Parts: sequence; structure tokens; C-alpha cells
Amino acid sequence: MSSPSAPISRRNLLAAAGAATAFGLLRFAPGAAATDGPGSYSASWSSVDQHPPAPAWFQDAKFGIYYHWGVFSVPAFGNEWYPRNMYIGGSAENQHHIATYGDPSSWPYNNFIDGARDKAGNFVQFAPKLASQGGSWDPAAWAQLFKDAGARFAGPVAEHHDGYSMWNSASNPWNSVRHGPKLDLVAQHAQAIRGQGLKFMASLHHAYHFNGYYDHVPYQSDATLRILYGQQGTSAENQLWYNKLIEVIDGYQPDLIWQDFDLGLVQESYRLQFLAYYYNKAVSWNKDVAATYKDGLDNKGEVFDFERGGPAGLMTPYWLTDDSISSSSWCYTNGIGYYTTQALLHALIDRTAKGGTMLLNIAPMADGTIPSGQQTILRGMGDWLGRFGEAVYGTRSWSSYGEGPTAMGGGSFSGPKAGVAKDVRFTRSQDNKVLYATALGWQGGTMTITSLNSNQFNISSLTSAQLLNNTAGSYINLPAPTQDGSGLHLAMPSSTAPFSALAYTVKLTFSGQIPALGGGGTGTGYVKIANVTTGLVLDSGGNVASGSNLKQWNYDGSTNLQWQLVDLGNGYYRIVNRTNGMVADSWGNTANGAPARQTTWNGGNNQQWTLTSLGNNRYQIVNRGTGTALDGAGSTAAGSTTVMWAPNSNTNNEWTISGV
Repeated sequence: MSSPSAPISRRNLLAAAGAATAFGLLRFAPGAAATDGPGSYSASWSSVDQHPPAPAWFQDAKFGIYYHWGVFSVPAFGNEWYPRNMYIGGSAENQHHIATYGDPSSWPYNNFIDGARDKAGNFVQFAPKLASQGGSWDPAAWAQLFKDAGARFAGPVAEHHDGYSMWNSASNPWNSVRHGPKLDLVAQHAQAIRGQGLKFMASLHHAYHFNGYYDHVPYQSDATLRILYGQQGTSAENQLWYNKLIEVIDGYQPDLIWQDFDLGLVQESYRLQFLAYYYNKAVSWNKDVAATYKDGLDNKGEVFDFERGGPAGLMTPYWLTDDSISSSSWCYTNGIGYYTTQALLHALIDRTAKGGTMLLNIAPMADGTIPSGQQTILRGMGDWLGRFGEAVYGTRSWSSYGEGPTAMGGGSFSGPKAGVAKDVRFTRSQDNKVLYATALGWQGGTMTITSLNSNQFNISSLTSAQLLNNTAGSYINLPAPTQDGSGLHLAMPSSTAPFSALAYTVKLTFSGQIPALGGGGTGTGYVKIANVTTGLVLDSGGNVASGSNLKQWNYDGSTNLQWQLVDLGNGYYRIVNRTNGMVADSWGNTANGAPARQTTWNGGNNQQWTLTSLGNNRYQIVNRGTGTALDGAGSTAAGSTTVMWAPNSNTNNEWTISGV
């Protein structure tokens, strides 16, 4: 695949266009901003992989809301796969459908769209009516609820697997303007959500529409029904998949497009055309956008999504989880149950600490009512975020996500889980001077953080310890903490909690950068790592993006050039930078000359190193994952890239290690 010719950064493109033009572009929407990345994209992986996958607004937002609301909400039985399962003989949905409406052969799914009477004589149809016209659906009230919940972005399922488009589609006759409510639902959502100052997202699940969802539906003689039931053939279905995305992009300019599984079965050329089109449109809008995936794309330009879960530990690059307010269904069903507010909030705190954003699904009723139980949960989350969101919004993950007995995450479908008081999760300010430690319960008169013990963490530069108080922006000053080999001990205001909350946060502020975790103890524990050939030392470059190349520089005493060698107890070390807390990482690239990089600690083999002594304080620093070693490449220029190379006898491959 060919690379795009001489990509121009968007920021430079705007500068060249002049400040007046840039200002004009910024008028599109609140929060629009100049973007990084190329000035244009082509439909090739080498081009779209240059797109920055997780824009700053997305990493700052932490919490979003979307909703499974559509035709499948009308039967309110089983779950959102009712349209498929009603055709599978003997299934609970099939039996319910026959008993309530009739056999699917005579009472098909499209009756829920166009309207028909059930066996009891009731007219049933997906036709929500606006509150302003006497109905139950108030998109402005929905958007206000999302804002009250603490969400920073929100949006609808624009199309689920069932093939019904919730917008005024030109390519799909089965849409909400021509059939059903006769409203452009996506437009209504977009206007209301942006009216609350939130970013707007749209989720599309239609890759599975034609890849098996309706495989139990008999072949339709009506050509229009063949469109609804995904029976047009592979070529036409792939084209329709693409056309729908282009309509959503052009019509509603979403800040984020979320897609469900089965993208891997969509023709690759269409996937690439979609990404290039979306990213080029974002350039013209002067907006930072994000695209997510579960399969079929990659994390070089897009954001990986865990369904109902997340990683067990820190993970880079930045990621997303989508979870639902209910364990039983993504759409409203009669008798639906919910997770507790505590479990969902603790999941959000845990996932933020591990380097991700949480997208929470709610399940409105077909008429547009959001059940009171769901509203209570959302307002409960918003209450906590409104008071203590400083420890969530705009933060970044630290070198450790936290500690405690409750295992959370571990992959998709691990679900939200409530923690206990001994569970502590860390986040940090972007300038790396404030460490937030959030306990998932009240520990009592003394809060102990075991991982910040005197053998692992240096508190000599700590200037204050404060408990985030019950009102946003207010604090309770704590006495200077004590520290020993068992942990950092913080004296709380009282043995009982001074206010009611689902989690409690301590703000630790340092005079400089947060000390690196591990091996520091009461001494600095920092070393400089100098190449034998060049004399230059290993350099992080400072507060740079995860995945940035490691460099070499003349030693000048800056913390960018200082490292901790943390013994992992298994013969390997992690190499932690003093400025940014990131660790040296081979990135899994076994090629000679591949750049050495840095990222947050995730425990992987690519972040573990052996120090092989060659005598005279010379070492080969060999990566566990690749078997290759840090190498200076013979370059004497300050700022040159540190690379990986097979261990050899050349002094480029050798380093001295000395304390600072």
C-alpha cells in the first residue's frame, strides 16, 4: 500500500491558511480546535494509521452515554436481538412473538416499523412523539440528564443490526423519516446534545446486519424488504454499509463514530475509504475526531473498544469500554434490572486509572421515556463526578493503576464491579505534579496506601495532602503523612466519613514531578544510562506522548535523563523515567534499528529488561520480549534516536549505569 505524499500537519495547514481562516473554522461548534496529524488522508493503512487515534478531548472526557433505542424497543422482550431471535423456531422470543403478535411469517418484524395490531387488538409501532407535540420524548431533557450525569459526550445508536436507520437516509428506505415516527431522530439528538455543550457521537452496528443477523429470515420477494433484511448480496451490502456511514458523517458531523463487531467481514477497501473520508472531513471541519472498533481496524489510528469490560491493568494506547446499565439487555425490556450506581461508578474510576474512557449505555422505552431507575443511577454518578470529578476529568493514568483486593477487568465481558475501601485507584494531573488516590470506600481514621511505601516511593517533595471535600474545588487539609515499609499513612479527619460518597479521593501535590514508583525509597534511586560509544545518555524527551521514541542527549542534570531500575524479582527490570513515569519499551519490534520507545507500565515482556554485565560497569540492556538490546546506533548528535539491535560486541550496544 502506498504512503500519502508529504503529509502536512493540520496545525501547519491552518497556520498557512492564516489566522482569520482558522478563526472561521473554529466557529463550527463549541470546543472545536486545531488538530494534529496529516492535512489529508488516502484510503490506505499507511495513510489512515497516521491519524492520532485518541484526541485530547476524548482522553479528557472519560465518560460518555449512548442508548439502544429503536424498533427493537417496542416488543420490550428478551433483548435488542429480538428482531433476529423472533425468527428462530423454539426460542423464547419466537414463542413470545407467536403468542403476542402471530407467526413471523404473517407478522414480520417490519410490522413494528410500519405499525400493526397485536393479537389483543393493540396497535404497536415504533413511533415516538416529541413532548412539544404531546408525546413522551423530549430530546432536550435527555441531553440535560446526560449532562447532569457527568457525561462529556453522548449520542444515539444510529443504526443497530436490524437495518433501521434513525436518520433521513437516502440510501436506506427503512429510516425514521419515511417509516415510523417520521422524524430525523439523529438530528434531534445532535441538536439537543450539542446544545448542552457535549460532544456528539453516533454508534453504528450495521456491519453485522448483512453478515448473519437475519440468516433465519426467509428470502423476501419484495426488493425493498430485501434491503431491510440484508438480502441484496455481498457487493450491494458492502456499498450500503459505506453509504450509511457517509450520510451520518456529512449530515451530523459526529465527533466520534463508534462501531460494533464484524468490521473484519466488511470489504477492506470500504473500511479504508470510510476512515479516509471521515478524517478528511474532520480536517475540513477543523475538529479532532475519533473512530472506535472491536475488530477490522487498528489502534494506530483508531481506539480499541472492550465490550462490557476492560484490561486487568494499565494498557496503552488509549482505549475505550462500552458497558450497559443492565446486565440482561442493552435495550429496554419489561422487568429489566440494573447494576448499582456504586458498581458503575467504581468501574468508571477503575477504567480511568487504567488509561481508558467509559461509554455507558442506557435503555429508554419505545415512547421515549427514560425509566426512573435509570435516571436515578445517572444522577447518582453525576452527583459524585460533580463533587470529585477533579480526580477523573482531564487526568491521565500514572505508572500504577492502583492496588486492592478486588480484581476488576481482565478482558471483554468482565462487567462492572463494586470495590471496597482497600481498593485504591491512581490518576494524575497532566503536568505530572498531582497524584490522586481514590479509595473505593472509607478506610477509617487512617488511609493506608501500601504501594506508596518507603521502599517504593519518595515523598520528600510532597508539599500537601488533601482530602477532596464535599463541594467541588474545596479540600480538607490533612496532616503530613507518615511512611514506612508497609505504606503511606494518611490521618483522616475522623474515623467515620465526614460526608457520604461512593469513593473518597486524596490529592497529593508535589513541588516538582511526581516521584517515580518503585525502587526509589528514601533515596533518589535514580541513575543515568550512558552509551559507551557516544557518551550520550538515555533521554525520554520529557512529558511526551505515550509511544514516543527514546532519544540520547548530553547529560545536563535534567530529570528527563534520569531513570529508576526497578527490580521485578524475576531477573528483569523495568526502566522508569523520572520526568514522565513512563517505562522503556521495545514495542515488540524485533528488527535491527527499530526505535526504542516509552509508554505507561503494563507489565508486558516488551517492558522488561535484563542488565547483562560486561565488566567495568558496562552493560547490555536486553529486552525480554524481543531479545534485542538498547543501542546508540553510533550517533553523536544530541536528540538522536535510541534503537534496538541484536546483542553484539560493538560498543554501540553497551551502556554504563551510574547514580545521580
